[in-house]
Amino acid sequence: MIRAFFLLVFCAGVQAAAPQPPSVAGRSWMVGDLSSGQVLAAQKADERVEPASLTKLMTAYLVFAALRDKKLTLEQQVNISERAWRAPGSRMFIQPRRPVTVDELIRGVVVQSGNDACIALAEAVAGNEETFVQMMNREAARLGMKNSRFMNSSGLPDAQHYTTAQDLYTLASALIRDFPAEYAQYYSQKEYRYNNITQPNRNRLLWVDPSVDGVKTGHTEAAGYCLVASSRRNDRRLVSVLLGATSEAGRAQESLKLLNWGFQFFDSVRLYKGGEAVKSIEVWKGSAKAVRAGLKSDLMVSVPKGEADKVRAELVSQQPLLAPLAKDQRIGVLRVTFDGKPVGEYPVLALEPVAEAGIFGRAWDTLRLWLK
Repeated sequence: MIRAFFLLVFCAGVQAAAPQPPSVAGRSWMVGDLSSGQVLAAQKADERVEPASLTKLMTAYLVFAALRDKKLTLEQQVNISERAWRAPGSRMFIQPRRPVTVDELIRGVVVQSGNDACIALAEAVAGNEETFVQMMNREAARLGMKNSRFMNSSGLPDAQHYTTAQDLYTLASALIRDFPAEYAQYYSQKEYRYNNITQPNRNRLLWVDPSVDGVKTGHTEAAGYCLVASSRRNDRRLVSVLLGATSEAGRAQESLKLLNWGFQFFDSVRLYKGGEAVKSIEVWKGSAKAVRAGLKSDLMVSVPKGEADKVRAELVSQQPLLAPLAKDQRIGVLRVTFDGKPVGEYPVLALEPVAEAGIFGRAWDTLRLWLK
């Protein structure tokens, strides 16, 4: 039997309707709140487009994973192949027979958007770019990027190389979530000098808004001007994806418009703290009669300003709940709705273990359940 517990989560007095999203000049776009994991607004988010240099987000993700797994080190020197040296398009200007460290190459990818640096790192991680591309596509599938396919590590045009605003939002969110130290180290850097050549980060928002700390630009003739941007203000972080703008200035202006709209008209509210009991649930045949049920981490929900009283949470648990129970064992789900519409479902865990009762306790509860 499934048992549901209805919980009034919080209440706020002022009610105000959330405005329509701003008019955005771009082919497709999305803005979401990473604190809650919710998308605030989107347009043509599943339309396949050429990603251009936004491809480099996946390249960096795999390089950071290799560093985490001790397959690379930042100080490691990478020999530059002729293929990397001859890479067309934007470049870091690395040279054959002049080893470059992994750290330098990462800055060449993130700050300078160097296609040559991408190939050099791909070869360092996987031996060759073709194998690295296979890794990119496997990782895209693992992250849930359902409409993406990579053909190279840099974003050079290819008819079979595509993604969507939704998938890029997923990728940028994963990059920030899974590698926060690396993200903070590289993505807010405004310029980088290598081989006596200083190149600025093409993300103009780094100069315009101090709350912006990334993420990546892209541009080809077919893709237009693209920008994935992230801004952190107080405890909230928003990520915007804008694809197909008509100019470099336009992609910055439209992206900032999305970020400002999200911060101005939405709040991110913490419903429960991680490890905090949502409710105590009855336990049968256990050494304790109830177990405290809660969530592993903080649960945040984004709501239009002034409409917090429309949030409801329903804790659904399997009954009868039988001992033994392990700490962090899933024992239910919290269903959150806003104004009657689903927001999400979140696993509810046992916050403490419950051992099995003795023979007489188990027998008594067996009788009680039979009578019930």
